[in-house]
Amino acid sequence: MKLGIGFYRNMLTAENFRFARQCGATHIVAHLVDYFKSADSLSTGSGGELWGVTQNQDKLWSYEELRDLRAAINAEGLELEAIENFDPSHWSDILLDGPNKAKQIEGLKTIIRNMGRAGIKVMGYNFSIAGVWGRVEGEFARGRAKSVGYVEALAPQQTPIPNGAVWNMIYDPDAPEGVVGAVTTEELWQRLTYFLSELVPVAEEAGVRLAAHPEDPPLPVLRDTARLVYQPRLFDKLLAVVPSYHSALELCLGTVSEMTEGDVYETADKYSQADKIGYIHLRNVVGKVPDYREVFIDEGDIDMYRVLEILYKNNYDGVLIPDHTPQLECAAPWHAGMAFALAWMQASLSAIKRNQ
Repeated sequence: MKLGIGFYRNMLTAENFRFARQCGATHIVAHLVDYFKSADSLSTGSGGELWGVTQNQDKLWSYEELRDLRAAINAEGLELEAIENFDPSHWSDILLDGPNKAKQIEGLKTIIRNMGRAGIKVMGYNFSIAGVWGRVEGEFARGRAKSVGYVEALAPQQTPIPNGAVWNMIYDPDAPEGVVGAVTTEELWQRLTYFLSELVPVAEEAGVRLAAHPEDPPLPVLRDTARLVYQPRLFDKLLAVVPSYHSALELCLGTVSEMTEGDVYETADKYSQADKIGYIHLRNVVGKVPDYREVFIDEGDIDMYRVLEILYKNNYDGVLIPDHTPQLECAAPWHAGMAFALAWMQASLSAIKRNQ
């Protein structure tokens, strides 16, 4: 198993790469979408407000951009393992079954080919219209550390998604007034089938794995739109759409634990045995939807050490990252929270190896 960390676009700097290496990480998962305007917001919940306006405006990630990013990461002794999340402007009409979906799917194919050429192994995605929505902030973790959660009594009112927005971001500020409207489960799975049928063959040729993240919050419907994988049993349905090594999972343990069915240990065991995991988010929570809170990696409902033992037993050789974590009370709360999580992961992995 490999220790990694995820960085948002404005954090993809040599200084942060050195921070990652100093914490024992060897791999990076990069977000190239401009979710937020400030680093202070990186670990906070989105609530009912939009995260921001996408800056890409249909600009595809070029081979040169990806090559240079990987070279900068390599220069600090790390590897670039994955890109996480397409920009909404890259695939809004694929998600919404809009008139430009054929053009956009060709753009995604170009991105996957560019990633393969640049030697980046995994593309993480979340096939979701509403995206991550409704989280609230609070002193939810040990010692009143600030974190996020989905608490139904505190969550904002679910309003329809406005035109020009998807995945909680504005991709078209000039869209006409109105709303996206209701999307059924059948419609969403049909759109996913189109996406995977077109993209998986290209991913196979490029040597890139597509890794699907489950819904967070794992509700069956959010803002009038159906959700895809909100119970562990739906992973099988997703993987069966286009069976391939290159169609895999971005397994988020915290999200699985939030679900009302299944078992996080059985899920980790099943899909690591089957080699269906692109990479893993190690995030701990207390509670289940519609009332859960994110906490430190060592204090939630998940026995993370047990999960690591399962992964080790199954010879899982992929990357583990703390996708986000509670913030520590200090001058650098995000970095301190990540350093704590990475140190715990490093120590646990060392102990498991010694005990075998």
